[in-house]
Amino acid sequence: MRVLILGGTRNLGHDLVLHLLASGHAVSVLNRGRTPDTLPATVDRLRADRSAPGELREAVGRRRWDVVVDLTLYNGPDAEAAIELFSGRVEHYLFISTGQVYLVRTAAPRPAREEDYAGPVLAEPVAGSRDHANWVYGVEKRAAEDALARAGKESEFPVTALRLPMVNSRRDHYGRLHGYILRLQDGGPILVPDGPGLSLRHVYGDDVVRVIGLLLESGTGKGEAFNLAQDETVSLEEFLGLVSQAIPGQRGRLRLTRAPLARLEERHLFPACSPFSDTWMSALDNRKSKAALGFNYTPLAVYLPQLVRHYLDTRPAAPAGYAQRPQELELAEARPP
Repeated sequence: MRVLILGGTRNLGHDLVLHLLASGHAVSVLNRGRTPDTLPATVDRLRADRSAPGELREAVGRRRWDVVVDLTLYNGPDAEAAIELFSGRVEHYLFISTGQVYLVRTAAPRPAREEDYAGPVLAEPVAGSRDHANWVYGVEKRAAEDALARAGKESEFPVTALRLPMVNSRRDHYGRLHGYILRLQDGGPILVPDGPGLSLRHVYGDDVVRVIGLLLESGTGKGEAFNLAQDETVSLEEFLGLVSQAIPGQRGRLRLTRAPLARLEERHLFPACSPFSDTWMSALDNRKSKAALGFNYTPLAVYLPQLVRHYLDTRPAAPAGYAQRPQELELAEARPP
């Protein structure tokens, strides 16, 4: 099949390209060309800022693809431009959405089901706050989903939306899992906000890639939205316990130190000190994707040690937030055990 990926060089995109090539598909990627990558020369490169409709139209020209996988759609206007450009020129349009579309809903349950999408949205938080930035992200992703869904109903635009929670992967450009690994390796405690914290229900990046491959090869799921998520729901301590066990010499050495969230934010330590403690982290019910697609998710106890070993073996540069580690340890020392 001929597949166009909007994005394709960061996080999921890179692994998706390699997966599709290995499956025998012809792959084109369209992006601005600003992020270095190691994709093979067999990949067809298109250059454009997808948020500039003129650039997008010029780059695409009159070409057609069987499937478009959109990794970089974040708002309604860009969705409308994509609908106009690709209508009648593509058999399947796969949109990578987010579980944050539920977090901006009033009274959305946790874990959220696909049928929990409809309903009123939370009032807009104070501009300039972290809550506001996350609210805008969720609301604008909803606007993109809504535009695509309308096009599906009104003109049979062949869209499938995939809603993702936190993605654990080898190429997370925010370095969230890697940051936890470094903090465990340095032997100091991990600072987390006071309180029990939210449970975690993430998704393995390789599973997302496999679902996309399944959908584009089968052509199923048009007009539908699917939550993708691992089966397990765990606490942060359970999650980090698995990470610790996968690091040589770290078994049983996990230490968490709790501090008031306001104090962590005041010192600009949160969320970098513990990104998986963020309240803007969704948990999704995956039963629809399992039943409708026949998909089985990789167990957390299988994939998490694999990711830890990858980071230990490749030793990528420390994420930016790890530079604040001395300040975290200073605050942790001042807290009671």
